[in-house]
Amino acid sequence: MREITLEAARLLERAQTGEAAAARERAEEVLRSVTGDLVDGPACMHFVRLVSFIAQADPASAVEAADLMLPSTEREGSAGWKACALASRAWQRLRLGQMDPAENDVDRVLRDLVAAEALAAQEREPIAAVNSLVGVAIGYWELRLYELAAPQFELAYEMSRADDGQNGNRAMWLLNLAEMHLGWALELYQISQVEEAEEHTAEAERYAMRAADEVQGDDADAWRENALLYAACSRADRDDPAGAAVDIEIYLARLEARGFMPAAMTIGKPFYAVALSRSGRPEEALRVMADAVRDLPPDADWLAVASTHRTRAVLMANLGSADAEATLAYGDSLAAALWRQRQNTLHAARSLHDLEALRLQHEQMARDADLDALTGIANRRAFDHALDQARTAPEAARRRSAVLLIDTDGFKQINDTRGHAAGDEALRAIAAALSAQAGPEDLVARLGGDEFAALLHGCDEAAAADVAERMVEAVRAIPDCPATLSIGVAVAAADELPAALERADEAMYAVKRAGGDGVRLCDEDEAALAA
Repeated sequence: MREITLEAARLLERAQTGEAAAARERAEEVLRSVTGDLVDGPACMHFVRLVSFIAQADPASAVEAADLMLPSTEREGSAGWKACALASRAWQRLRLGQMDPAENDVDRVLRDLVAAEALAAQEREPIAAVNSLVGVAIGYWELRLYELAAPQFELAYEMSRADDGQNGNRAMWLLNLAEMHLGWALELYQISQVEEAEEHTAEAERYAMRAADEVQGDDADAWRENALLYAACSRADRDDPAGAAVDIEIYLARLEARGFMPAAMTIGKPFYAVALSRSGRPEEALRVMADAVRDLPPDADWLAVASTHRTRAVLMANLGSADAEATLAYGDSLAAALWRQRQNTLHAARSLHDLEALRLQHEQMARDADLDALTGIANRRAFDHALDQARTAPEAARRRSAVLLIDTDGFKQINDTRGHAAGDEALRAIAAALSAQAGPEDLVARLGGDEFAALLHGCDEAAAADVAERMVEAVRAIPDCPATLSIGVAVAAADELPAALERADEAMYAVKRAGGDGVRLCDEDEAALAA
């Protein structure tokens, strides 16, 4: 599986550097190799397919791909890949909402993103973890919630730096941070927050220069030129506009020749015009922005469109256009309203985030209340609750279950001769041995001290006795552990489990009286088995 995941990481980079069709073709080949049906393939290749649709500006297909990916994440038990699917679905729904107002559902998008963020925090597999963090970051970025996006990109970068083998180009996350701060600055300029905007362009330059130093892989030259373009853009509004204009022109031309990163081209033009204007070349700056307006891609996001038109209007107003001044006044009032909307969305996201954190905390507290602190298995409270649920279930009278009462023989000897630390270690080993013999729907619990119990669902006498015998053998096999088990077994309809528990207790004590280290069914079950 690790080899497939590493291939997926390479395909993800190809999908984002002009080879989306080829990457999707290979991903679908791997997906179909399992059963012939796409849905049954590995989650990581589903994500390659999803990202390929994103790279081809096909949000509807991307959302469908995310929905198709989710069953594979459940099958694999992967929190990280599930986070990737949810986060990508979220921000692709945002793109759909920009094209069709009927698809605009910010609350749904936020719920997906907050859930994805919680899942991403649980993932430990490096490639899934990094991509889930980036997916969440992009989702928040698309909502213009820069404050929430930045920490996710930074975590992705740190994780990539810790293991260079897991991703082809960790500098991508630094580039994302540089581009995000440039966009943040553009939005702040529109609401006349100039000083704060310049703080973000300075931050963008720091990230861009780090990215230029750290690029690697087959496309390193293109990524480096992208980084140097962003570094030059960040200087346009500060101390070296003439030098910034020269550098921006160079790197825009190189990237355009490569056909690389249209987003970089779009964000670069307003900064290029600002650098030209501040260098005493306003007419040239205006020509750049006229071309930029003409060349805006149809799928350009709101901020790219707004900053392009606004920069052109500012240049025209500076050259004396009264019409441009009126347009600029209207645009700035609209930008202020959109900024207030952004602040409201940020508040909603933080509230949802807090509610999700509280829900997870409550779930963890509930799990902790049902777990034995020493061994990590269920405790008496959980066992009693499971018995009650089984007893009151709709089909309780028809479903047979087994209860096992388990007492440890010779445990006192461990405590007396080796100390309580050794006794605790023995209990943990015994709990693990017992749990290993139970099925996925069964429950093994520590009742207290050295006493355990098990509830086996849908189990007859022979199967219950077999599980109990395997438990005895498993504890015998624990290295350097003199303890053994006495197990009493009783089988009954689920609605009669309390009585079965008493019979299992009697059978367990019968084993103890016979010297321990064995299994006994209660008398009724012995007779049933013999018959």
